[in-house]
Amino acid sequence: MTINKSFYHAKSISSQQAILQRKGNLLHIKMANHFLATIVLVALASSFAYASDPSPLQDFCVAINDPKAAVFVNGKFCKDPKLATADDFFFPPPNMPGLNIPRNTSNPLGSVVTAVNVEQIPGLNTLGISLARIDFGSYGLNPPHTHPRATEILVVLEGTLYVGFVTSNLNPGNRLFTKVLHAGDVFVFPQGLIHFQFNPEKTNAIAFAGLSSQNPGVITIANAVFGSTPPISVDVLTKAFQVDKNVVEYLQKQFWWDNNN
Repeated sequence: MTINKSFYHAKSISSQQAILQRKGNLLHIKMANHFLATIVLVALASSFAYASDPSPLQDFCVAINDPKAAVFVNGKFCKDPKLATADDFFFPPPNMPGLNIPRNTSNPLGSVVTAVNVEQIPGLNTLGISLARIDFGSYGLNPPHTHPRATEILVVLEGTLYVGFVTSNLNPGNRLFTKVLHAGDVFVFPQGLIHFQFNPEKTNAIAFAGLSSQNPGVITIANAVFGSTPPISVDVLTKAFQVDKNVVEYLQKQFWWDNNN
C-alpha cells in the first residue's frame, strides 16, 4: 500500500508538472503572439506614416466626381514620350533673353525675379526642381514672401545682399535669421517660411535660386494681405495689426508691385 501511495503521489506530481509545463508553453506562445502582433502593428504604422498623400504641385485641386469634367491634375498632364523634343527641356523660348542677360529693375521694388519652372520648361513636370534669376538695382528689395511648396537655396553671383527668414510660431517663436552675403556665398530658406533679400549697396546685385518644386508658388506678404481680390475686411486687418482703421484703408489703396516675371 505504501508503494502504491508513493507511486500515485509521484504520478500526481508528474501530472501537475505536466499541466504547469503546458500552461507555461501556452503562456510563451501567447507572449510570442503578442510580440508578433506588436511588430506587425508597428510595421503597419510605419508604412502608413510613409504612405502619405503626394505633395501638392498647385494651390489647390478640388475633387470632382465626373471625370469628364476634370481639367486640372496635381501637376500637369504628360505628353506622349514619343512626341517629346529637346525643346521641352530647354530655356529660353524664342524671342526671350537667356538668364545671362540682366533684367530691368526700374520698378518700385528695384528688383526682378525671372522664374524658370514648369511653365517655362515643360520637361520639369514631375521632376521637383526649378530655378530663378533675381536682379537687384540700387537698394533693390525682393520683399518678404514665402514659397508654399519649396525650399530655396540662393547663391550670390554679384554684389552684396542682406537676407533672412523668420521661423514659425513655435517656442521661441518667430526667430529672425539674417546674413550679409557676398559674391559666391550661399544661403538656404526653408520651405514655407517668410524670407527676403535686400541689396544694401548702390551697385547692382545678381543672385540665382534653386527651388525644390517644379511649381514653388510665391506669396508676397504685403501683396496678399493688403492687395487681395476681393480685399480682406478692414475690421479683420485693423484687429490683426492693432492699428487705426485709416492706416489699413490707406495700405489697401496702394498699388502693390509684383516683381515676379
